[in-house]
Amino acid sequence: MARIPYFDPALATDRAAKAYAKLPDLNIFRMMGHSGDLLAGFSRFGGYLLNLTSLDPVLREIAIVRVGVLSKASYEVFQHEAISRRLGMSEALIQAIHEGPDATVFDERQKLVMRFTDDVVLNVRASDATFLPARDALGDKALQELTVVIGFYMLVSRFLETFDVDIDEGDLPSVKVSGDPSTPALSR
Repeated sequence: MARIPYFDPALATDRAAKAYAKLPDLNIFRMMGHSGDLLAGFSRFGGYLLNLTSLDPVLREIAIVRVGVLSKASYEVFQHEAISRRLGMSEALIQAIHEGPDATVFDERQKLVMRFTDDVVLNVRASDATFLPARDALGDKALQELTVVIGFYMLVSRFLETFDVDIDEGDLPSVKVSGDPSTPALSR
């Protein structure tokens, strides 16, 4: 049960009101509404990470779910496992994210992303042992995007857990996985 009441989006003003007009009715956004215009920047940045990076979407979701698992953030894991399924990821692959980087279902790039994610979450600075192979496999741009995704979803997980945001009931909103970048990542 949430630690503070959810914000009523009908009370939003300025940038927050504009953000709510584009966002689905999810508890994370309803909780963040107390912060006012911060909601707009938060949702815009999250949308950018989900839609406009060059990072492979499957690798991105592996990292996001792993951050949620390591952060014990059930809402984050639930939401992004659903997104993973919509991307076509198998249940075996999704379950392997819970097991760790040595799960046999992962290919080599997925193992590198898992190891790198674990290292950044647990140690802040990735060691050369995880950084260098990830850089070789992904390149500089995708590795930087991956690092920002990991950091953003660490923030999200901490927000969700600090406020005990409840898992949404019912059907989840659709998730854009490719196409027009002007469309929100999560749509009504």
